[in-house]
Amino acid sequence: MFHDMWGWGGMWMGVIWLGILGLIIWGVISLVSSNRGDSSNASRESALDILKKRYARGEIDEKEFEEKKRRLLE
Repeated sequence: MFHDMWGWGGMWMGVIWLGILGLIIWGVISLVSSNRGDSSNASRESALDILKKRYARGEIDEKEFEEKKRRLLE
């Protein structure tokens, strides 16, 4: 009786579970790689862009901004 349950139906059930497992693995890899892409874009930001953002946020004053910008452009 139990032997019949593991015939073709059991094989297809195994294929379905492998497909589900594959989709889960693919989803995790996609999420991880998309997060890496965001961080790599941030690391490509130029020093001048970072300086401009710091000035815009008020972290540095105009005098310090101009001095640092001059040093970067030398």
